[in-house]
Amino acid sequence: MGLASLPFLGILGGAGFANRTEPYVLGLPFLMAWIVLWVVATSGLLAIVYALDPANRGPQLPDDEVATS
Repeated sequence: MGLASLPFLGILGGAGFANRTEPYVLGLPFLMAWIVLWVVATSGLLAIVYALDPANRGPQLPDDEVATS
């Protein structure tokens, strides 16, 4: 829950900090680069949340079936 809320806080909370034109990052004004950074980071953070969520693990096989397969 806390990890998934980081992009929200980064985009909305950091917009006041990043609300300036310079420096340019990859030709983008700093605010635009800040938002793009958080969009890309959101993908990584949601992948981590997905991997850590126990509901997304495969079906639990009994020990006998794991040993034979």
